[in-house]
Amino acid sequence: MYFAKELNKFSNIKHCFFSKNGGVSKNIYNSLNCGLGSKDENENVLNNLSIVANKMRIDKSNLYLMNQTHSNKVIVINKRNQEFKRVNSDAIITSIKNIAISVLTADCVPILIYDKINQIVACVHAGWKGAVNGIIENTFNQMIQMNKNNNFYVAIGPCIGLENYEVGKEFYEEFIRENKINEKFFSSNKNNKFNFDLRKYVNFKITKFEVKYVENLDLDTYAEKENFFSFRRSRKLGEKDYGRCISTIGLISN
Repeated sequence: MYFAKELNKFSNIKHCFFSKNGGVSKNIYNSLNCGLGSKDENENVLNNLSIVANKMRIDKSNLYLMNQTHSNKVIVINKRNQEFKRVNSDAIITSIKNIAISVLTADCVPILIYDKINQIVACVHAGWKGAVNGIIENTFNQMIQMNKNNNFYVAIGPCIGLENYEVGKEFYEEFIRENKINEKFFSSNKNNKFNFDLRKYVNFKITKFEVKYVENLDLDTYAEKENFFSFRRSRKLGEKDYGRCISTIGLISN
């Protein structure tokens, strides 16, 4: 379990970037696999989600998940739609207390956001595709639309590191088409390919907004096999599937 120092200072929110440890799943899903979309036994995943809910001190029915598709779609959970516990989006925003909104990752970037002024929280699933297509901008813009006076605190969780994220020329060129400035997120390597700094790119996207505090939990999901699931590492090892780590945030009643 990993926590952002600044978010931990607030008594009215609870958050956590969970590692892969502390659950009940076996084999390649060992052990806290929270991916309902994985090929793990469904009962194990549900038990793992119960463990997470317990750690967050909420009822399991109040743990909200996303069916993530690397889109730029943002959903606001409110009184009208709070019966849907798994929404089709790559970001969730809410002001409802005593629930936890969650993002699943296995190399992509989990982002947790707290707006201190308006008592709103958000979670974002930022893979390269969602990031380049505006999931980060859409989330902040939606929060600003809800109230223009904001005070954002952002925590960026564990994700794949630069040295382990090798990409081809087509990938590089897609980012350059978006903006020539994106060159700075790539470094060429000896394989005539590039290494991409996804974390740096996500941080750059966030700088477009007036964010009071950004904290990075600078941990590499690919490199830290004992602590995190990794899509790329599993693929390199020839495994048929991979687990997903969960990151959560919620407002609590004082």
